[in-house]
Amino acid sequence: MSDGDTSLPDLLKSWPLALLPHQLLSQLVRSVTRWQIPWWKNPLIRVFIRHFKVDMSEAEAANAEDYADFNSFFTRALKPAARSWPDDAQAIASPVDGCVSQAGDIRHDRLIQAKGRDYSLSALLGDNKANTTDFENGKFITLYLSPRDYHRIHMPCQGRLLETTYVPGRLFSVAPHTVRAIPGLFTRNERLVTLFDTPVGPMALIMVGAIFVSCMETVWSGVVNPSMGMRLQQTHFKQADSPAVDLQRGEEMGRFNMGSTVILLFGPQQIDWIDSLQPGSPVQLGQRLGNCSTRE
Repeated sequence: MSDGDTSLPDLLKSWPLALLPHQLLSQLVRSVTRWQIPWWKNPLIRVFIRHFKVDMSEAEAANAEDYADFNSFFTRALKPAARSWPDDAQAIASPVDGCVSQAGDIRHDRLIQAKGRDYSLSALLGDNKANTTDFENGKFITLYLSPRDYHRIHMPCQGRLLETTYVPGRLFSVAPHTVRAIPGLFTRNERLVTLFDTPVGPMALIMVGAIFVSCMETVWSGVVNPSMGMRLQQTHFKQADSPAVDLQRGEEMGRFNMGSTVILLFGPQQIDWIDSLQPGSPVQLGQRLGNCSTRE
């Protein structure tokens, strides 16, 4: 499907929302999802659970009254036994609950966004040439989180944080119909690029913002872009005086306050995705996505 062949239903569902004032609406959502008024947050949580068919049997707290506000519910913790992780130390595990949007090879600075659409690796990484070189000819996978999903992000493998790059941008929806309709969506949206050193080499985990994603968080620095600024911000963790951030596979590394997308990148000959990863395939946190080889 070429860009000109995008379906009319996808266009009709995507572009009206794309024309809205994304940042203003997201600031509003950021405020109202933190109201702790019982008559507001309890009915809102109950309606959301029913509408999106959220499985609350997996949550540590099962009732609307257990949460201080809607955002606490949306970023709810799971019961410790709700997810399992592979016994194989060489397995790359899913960092989130969600579904596969695309997975495959990175070729000539291009990643697949949807059938008939691709986008630039260098633009995704904030035009960082050194990092782009690390991932050329490597592998990528894009995982979409729907509103009903668990919204904490965990490490797919062990890693030491090297740097982060906050890239300002729009907040288009990342729902499947919008991904099919909006060219270069993941390079146009706000995002946080986190770069890790892992046993098989560099790994990038990219948190992509979206409409109504009132903010993103990491476990090492808290809320990303709390001032709602619109400038690129890069932080290095390689210096001797920088705090070391070492995370094991399965440890929480961040969360979305409202839903979005995670993109994982690995360098050439580091990993292979399992064959069953097809667009639309559901995945659960901890599920095996691929296999890696240990660095010599």
